[in-house]
Amino acid sequence: MSDEHISTTHVGSLPRDPDLLDLLQRRQDGEDIDAEQWRRTVQDATESVVRKQSEVGLDVVNNGEQPRVSFNWYVANRLSGVGGERDAPLWDDLADFPEYASDAFDTETIDLTKQPAVTGPVEYDGTEAVAEEIETFADALDAVDADFEGTFLTAASPGVAAATLVNEHYDSHEEFVHAVGDALREEYEAIADTGAILHLDAPDLLTTGHRGFGDRPVEKLKPIVRLHVDALNEATENIPDDQIRVHTCWGSYEGPHHRDTSLEDVLPELYELNIGGISIEQANPRHEHEYRVVAEHPLPDGWDLLPGVVDVKTNVVEHPDVVADRIERVADAVSDPTRIVAAPDCGFDTQAGLAMVHPEIAWKKLEALVDGAAVATDRLF
Repeated sequence: MSDEHISTTHVGSLPRDPDLLDLLQRRQDGEDIDAEQWRRTVQDATESVVRKQSEVGLDVVNNGEQPRVSFNWYVANRLSGVGGERDAPLWDDLADFPEYASDAFDTETIDLTKQPAVTGPVEYDGTEAVAEEIETFADALDAVDADFEGTFLTAASPGVAAATLVNEHYDSHEEFVHAVGDALREEYEAIADTGAILHLDAPDLLTTGHRGFGDRPVEKLKPIVRLHVDALNEATENIPDDQIRVHTCWGSYEGPHHRDTSLEDVLPELYELNIGGISIEQANPRHEHEYRVVAEHPLPDGWDLLPGVVDVKTNVVEHPDVVADRIERVADAVSDPTRIVAAPDCGFDTQAGLAMVHPEIAWKKLEALVDGAAVATDRLF
């Protein structure tokens, strides 16, 4: 955050070029890929997105999740005990519109109708992969040599990692999510050891009820949210709170979202997180009104708010004044503009090959984010 202007960042995933998408798909299909070709392609892609972030003018940047097949599915490649796939049920809102769902979620890279299954003990098996990702990002930062305010690297939260996988080994969901958190602790600490912000993707905190929840009351959902909060806190207990930020959302997909949980119902549970900042959608038309909830439930001391002020599900480029309006009303709700860091609602390529925004337009929308933050700075400082 800044005491002089509205800083800007994003939520993690950035557009991947066709060559990288092709390699990701082939790797996901189990094909052997030439190691040097993979290393070179990922390095080039990472350097490219770092350079573009600099050109756009973003303040806090990352590697765009270039070597990952998705923000969450990558964990299946970094954990032991995973074997086979199982059918994945539709989310409740999409189940109401099955014809739309079958048309909208067609990707060659990931089959979203399936989930990897956990059939044995979960342990971390990604030491080399996370080290390589960290090194590649560091090399890209050196190559670009830009003056960023800060850097971050993403990781899946224990809750979303557990939700991505089908548990066929542990006796309970509680035991499972804590086991996943214990395993991913190594990845979290490796990222924190670099000095970068650890950005944890935790859409599960708002979307836990999206599958099979139906019309049951939200009180049935809250214990699961509390469990996921506890698992995240436990897995990051050795990392300073102010080095952790959490992103949560209602799912980065273009769907009806008419069954989404309201922010007001679960925000007090989220405030139990031991973190320094939280990222929540505010450009999503289903939830754009919920900035008022932050006024009713003030941020915990020491927290920043990263409101989503650019939508990631439409190719319409927001006017900078629209972005500034969104920033300003959230800043008013928080009562302190220095605690605001402007961001998009979610990542632009969270599932490789399923981006809803064309890559060229994604970068243009990030330009609008930066321009809108400048307008908001003039209004608020």
